[in-house]
Amino acid sequence: MDEQLFFKKLNNLCTSEDIFSFLNSLEVMSDTMAAGALQKISEVEVDDNGLKNPALLENEVFRALCFQFEFESSKLSNTGLLNALQALIKLRIDPQSTLMTSLLSESEERLGRGQLTAENLCSLGESLLELEGPSCATLEQIVNCMQERDVRRWSPREIAMVYRILQVTSREGKQCQNLLNRLNSVTFHTVSQLSPNFTSVILNSLAVLHQTRAVVLVTALCKHSVKHVAYFTDHELVNVLEAFLYFGQKLQIFTEALERHVPGSILTMHPQTVSEVMHYCCKKMILSKPIFDAVAEDFISNADGLTTDQIAAYIIPFGTLNYLPPSASSLFRKLEAVLHTRLRHFQPHTLLNLLHSCVLIQRYPINFLPKIFSPYFLQNLQAQPPGLNRVVMSQLTQLFLTVSLECPFYEGPKLPSKYQVKACPMPHSSPDVHLFKRVKTGLLYLLKKRTYFASEVSTPYFYIVDIEIKLDEEGLVLPAAQVEEVHRRIALCVDGQNRFCAHSHNLLGEEAIKQRHLQLLGYEVVQIPFFEIESLQNTRKMADYLQKKIFPCTYG
Repeated sequence: MDEQLFFKKLNNLCTSEDIFSFLNSLEVMSDTMAAGALQKISEVEVDDNGLKNPALLENEVFRALCFQFEFESSKLSNTGLLNALQALIKLRIDPQSTLMTSLLSESEERLGRGQLTAENLCSLGESLLELEGPSCATLEQIVNCMQERDVRRWSPREIAMVYRILQVTSREGKQCQNLLNRLNSVTFHTVSQLSPNFTSVILNSLAVLHQTRAVVLVTALCKHSVKHVAYFTDHELVNVLEAFLYFGQKLQIFTEALERHVPGSILTMHPQTVSEVMHYCCKKMILSKPIFDAVAEDFISNADGLTTDQIAAYIIPFGTLNYLPPSASSLFRKLEAVLHTRLRHFQPHTLLNLLHSCVLIQRYPINFLPKIFSPYFLQNLQAQPPGLNRVVMSQLTQLFLTVSLECPFYEGPKLPSKYQVKACPMPHSSPDVHLFKRVKTGLLYLLKKRTYFASEVSTPYFYIVDIEIKLDEEGLVLPAAQVEEVHRRIALCVDGQNRFCAHSHNLLGEEAIKQRHLQLLGYEVVQIPFFEIESLQNTRKMADYLQKKIFPCTYG
């Protein structure tokens, strides 16, 4: 039978029984046809759990094919030899069997004689990676052969495969930067031809290989990945998200593609992939309501099947980005139910991060705080990395402060004073330097003297106030250093873009809880957000704006 007709008929078959029946009807076939048949069998009979029907390995037709490959390996074409090897590895044939050792031995001999094309080298590399892993010595030999070839003539598949081999051999401490430089340059011109799989593989390899100088290539790949978002497998999407984070890429069109894809696909996505999507949004400060709402619904339905790390990954971004979805009441009821049954399974730092994120959005884990404040839990927290560093101590202190200010009915254990910190700036709490300077200049113009306000004031209650103004009983401004006859304290929160979600006017959780607590501590909180003052052209307009915000009763 003509090869083209053979593969056309073979590709229309859906079961191994049909394939064996079709092969039985042929009197003769080439080695590439036989190898193609093995590949088709591996496609229909192997899934994520392995071989569906091990009995097929005893089929007469299958055994006859294997017999021919085993005893005539030296007569096979390169394509037939290497395609058969790939298929048999996928079918989980014993690597120590005479069939496999015969095919591997023949492949390595041809490699040594320099008889393999770039495509053949890639096929052999894929097989060795699958069979022996990154420690396989032959992989280095394949890389050496590839370095002698003309990179400009490689196909996208060959390019992706070489990146994969370089990625795994680099873990063994070997890195061929010269080859990588040539490869990066050529890949840039083939980006538009890359499939979802190749795009993901190359981005992942560039991240693992620390190719931070290949900015032009990385940017092109990230833009190209946008059109593949709906077609990535779970594993491929995770690779792409990790590369975006590693290289600091943030594209609005990529976020929009995720927003179109995730809500409709979340029921079929692996929980770890959903976790990675939320981790990406959290790290990039992207408050995507379509994604967050879909994740909340998914959690309500499927939380019982999640690991403790996945539970935390689903929930923490809601607190970090200060967002309550429409299903918030059901979401946190489900979280409480899960915590009641699985509390002891959580690692200490995971549990602290989870409960701290809840209080940022006014969801109070009252029933679980006795555990958090217990000496046993605090000792475990200290014993496990990162231990009781400043961030962990700040989280504990803020939990305790939340209970004291917002849950006066709580009567459980308190946080011992040795675990409390007096002040600790949170990751995004530092004021925007340029914005801060403009506000202070406007205040000086308004109040006439620098002594009438203080900046970056440490309070006795953990928080640092950006700018504090003190007033007496009649509402007159007092010198900042005065401690007597202070009737009112005004806390100005100079909120730059770093305190808001990306492309949003939504305050981050850590800033929202700070302003809430300052109010409960007796401050009059006046928010000065960047988007209200960035258009103010001069100092007089800034002073006018500040008077209206700080002293609304006397304005005009």
